[in-house]
Amino acid sequence: MSLRNQGKAQITAAAKAGISERSGRRIENNEILPGNKPKRHWRTRQDPFSEIWESEIVPMLINAPDLKPKTLFEYLQDKYPGQYGSSKERTFQRKIKKWKAQYGKGKEVMFLQRQVPGRMGLSDFTTLKKVIISVNGQPLSHILYHFRLAYSGWCHIKVILSGESFSALSEGLQDALWRLGGAPLEHRTDSLSAAFKNMTKEAMEDATNRYTTLFSHYNIKATRNNKGKSHENGGIECPHGHMKNRIEQAILLRRSNEFESVKAYQEFLNDIVNRVNHNNKDKITAEFCSLQPLPLCKTIDYTEEVVAVSTSSTIRVKRGLYTVPSRLIGEKLRVHIYHDRLELYLGMTHVFSTQRVYSSKDKRVRNVDYRHVIATLERKPQAFRYSQLRDDLLPTDAYKTIWQWLDNKMEPRSACKAMVKILALAERADCEEALGCHLLIMKETNELPVLHKLEKKFHRKRIEIPDVQIHNITGEDYNLLIPIFSQEEGLPS
Repeated sequence: MSLRNQGKAQITAAAKAGISERSGRRIENNEILPGNKPKRHWRTRQDPFSEIWESEIVPMLINAPDLKPKTLFEYLQDKYPGQYGSSKERTFQRKIKKWKAQYGKGKEVMFLQRQVPGRMGLSDFTTLKKVIISVNGQPLSHILYHFRLAYSGWCHIKVILSGESFSALSEGLQDALWRLGGAPLEHRTDSLSAAFKNMTKEAMEDATNRYTTLFSHYNIKATRNNKGKSHENGGIECPHGHMKNRIEQAILLRRSNEFESVKAYQEFLNDIVNRVNHNNKDKITAEFCSLQPLPLCKTIDYTEEVVAVSTSSTIRVKRGLYTVPSRLIGEKLRVHIYHDRLELYLGMTHVFSTQRVYSSKDKRVRNVDYRHVIATLERKPQAFRYSQLRDDLLPTDAYKTIWQWLDNKMEPRSACKAMVKILALAERADCEEALGCHLLIMKETNELPVLHKLEKKFHRKRIEIPDVQIHNITGEDYNLLIPIFSQEEGLPS
């Protein structure tokens, strides 16, 4: 207005004042600006739900506060056909939302926690859903154990080949604590209902005792959140998503989800975790001073069973059938069951290790190695045809193809004898893959195998060369003999 009083044009005065020409004209004419208009408190159109709101909807909300707007709106559409179209649903949702805010029941309050260095560690299991990890061309069925310190964010991830179990928790937690170099005062997990699923009462009591012993060993107070209340473990539930996103992005950057072994996959995850921990190194260094020292050694991270080796050189563990070396037939073995392997002990002596296999809901599984029984089978090859383990004794798809070929082309007894001899040769000469490839080539040329020719080609006797140590003699060594000869011949020494 000062500029206008100086005779400036409307457009010039508005530009110098930093406003639009239209706003300047409003000010000059004492008009109400848009931002200063009184807020409207009346409806511009009739409420389509006024007739039934107080009489029907409100009583229903009072009696059942958890009713959702969608449910109520569909109820109205069914009761009053053609009166409430889909275009009115959003209006109805806003009306319900406003009523619940004014008169509805109170909502659950989340209390943000103050994190103290060295106080809380958290564990949980999670699954990669957007990425399929492959090992040697086969999809890897696994879950990830995730440990995290609530204050600093230090974390650790371990590949678990089983489901959620005490063994998986114990092995993953202890790996994390020994990589960290200390232990927090408290540890929190979810309710672990999956770990206790389908257990007998005695097994559940045993698992509970081992759970208590594990945390007592590290002087950690074990806590669990309430069943179905995942937000009580929010210190690790939310980081799950961030960590899985990092893994998925690293896979994309790597341009391959294929790994040569589970160990290589674990090292890949370790690199990701190390990068995350490096980004939090200042807080981790500060928290490390508040951690408890570790005990002198780890405690058990397995479950244990006692099994007897049957006359077929097999044992049964957790609905799985395993072959063992035939020398153990008739013995009772203690089996340490880990998430990925079985360790077998005769008394206190370790005698055998094997990979653990897992059964599905409708199928039991086997881990059969023909090397364990081939010596006996070679003496009675006709037992091969109707053996319950016949298909499992054939180590690869190539050998299954070879057996079908021999069984079709040869007389039954000869086919059994030839197949057993081939397996025995593969074991003795340690040439399973090479022998299988050679026989597949013979199949293509329709040339039946001749056993003595295969023996000559693949079974080369090993010549053991003795380790002979030759000591070089120097002139000084001969000088040591001079006094001896001098005394024998009576010569002055």
